[in-house]
Amino acid sequence: MGACSEPDALAATAARAEAAGFDSVWAGEHVVLPDPQVPPSPMAPQDPALDPLLALAWAAAATSTIRLATGIVILPQRNPVVLAKQIASLDVLCGGRFTFGIGVGYLEPEFSAIGTDFESRGALTDEHLDAMASLWYDDHPEHHGVTMDFAGIDAHPRPVQRPIPIVVGGHSASAYRRAVRRGNGWYGFAMTPESAAVSLEQLAAAAARVDRPAELGELEISITPRGRLTAERAAAFAELGVHRLIVMPPPAAADPAATIDEALAAVSGI
Repeated sequence: MGACSEPDALAATAARAEAAGFDSVWAGEHVVLPDPQVPPSPMAPQDPALDPLLALAWAAAATSTIRLATGIVILPQRNPVVLAKQIASLDVLCGGRFTFGIGVGYLEPEFSAIGTDFESRGALTDEHLDAMASLWYDDHPEHHGVTMDFAGIDAHPRPVQRPIPIVVGGHSASAYRRAVRRGNGWYGFAMTPESAAVSLEQLAAAAARVDRPAELGELEISITPRGRLTAERAAAFAELGVHRLIVMPPPAAADPAATIDEALAAVSGI
């Protein structure tokens, strides 16, 4: 998004992040935005936002080891059969480096434009995950749900990874439960250490009520800090137990890759 929506800047930023030892680059999503801008939209309708899967494919071509993650795909807005093909293709093209970050979305005008029921977005998200998992991992993919029904089909190539890591984004009670029940990780956007502490408490409360499959292991916490990252704020996130900080270049940055150097300086003493 923003400064990283330019092809040269995107490739350069991904390559510099890899060279600096960062473990991943992340791409968010808004298909359309309300015009004029209205709350809770964080972006103006003219703000550029590349399709995250296409952007990550571009980043993959400029890198060789860094992971490529969506932070996030608005899953209920997507056709899960088509999306499963796109993600499997990207995972093959990048050599098994993809992490699938998902969210349910929150902009009703975006859902209306796409033709998806806003009120059903939570249930759609869970059903889409089930359908996509069958297409990726079952010998004979099959799904019979409320909105998706298929059998007697197959799709290759399959993803390199089995399974593809899933990260659940969002700050609602249902997002916390979904992260515990289905996610390898949880992602919080534009957070301070104080707001992150509240979310971590809510995740712990969800974990006390929801069974977590043992194969998922520890829930990995990823956060995009609100505002500029300083050494003090980085240390505060680390003390909370946050595993990963996802820094964002300013929207109008002349050199978005410079954010990488600032982030390295902020975390150098941790």
